[in-house]
Amino acid sequence: MPKPIDFFFAIGSPYVYLGLDPIAELASRHDVLLEARPALLIPENGGIFSRDRPEPRRQYWLKEIARWAELRGKTLVMSDRGHLSDPTPASMMIVAAALQGLDWLTLTDALQSAFWSEERADIGKPEVRGALADKAGFDGAALLALESSDEVMARWEENLAMSKRLGVFGMPTFAYDGELYWGQDNLDFLERHLNSAPLGVQ
Repeated sequence: MPKPIDFFFAIGSPYVYLGLDPIAELASRHDVLLEARPALLIPENGGIFSRDRPEPRRQYWLKEIARWAELRGKTLVMSDRGHLSDPTPASMMIVAAALQGLDWLTLTDALQSAFWSEERADIGKPEVRGALADKAGFDGAALLALESSDEVMARWEENLAMSKRLGVFGMPTFAYDGELYWGQDNLDFLERHLNSAPLGVQ
């Protein structure tokens, strides 16, 4: 049985949304467990929020996202987002779902689809993510009630500590068998590792 893949992701990252289907398909194809590791960027490790990037780099980033969205067949609305609150609390709902043994990937997709689609859903608000969870077939009220539980907060802190310890600096990052693969564009290298051994490691 292959070792699990630790999937570090920030709920508000468009690249996480673009890579969600491919990593789910890869894990299913190789019959490997995908561990939910919602977290935040770690500045000490070199994490840079998009708002803090120099403007030329930010403009290129926007073009690259558009290219990947077209390739992945996803809709991304990058404008008119300033009114949205911090989506991080939605991570706690995903942690709660994972700890309950629920299909957290489907929940993550439902939350991110709404957040990045034409709806621009404000998933930082509990009533919004609760309704989205209900619509996706979950018990939104039950998950909301678990978000601030000791178990969920302990896992959240564990994810942050683990990402810092491993050197995670960008989202998404996939940790497998002692190696990190940053970005949904590096899934080919992760799959090669699953098939044999990591490339470029002496």
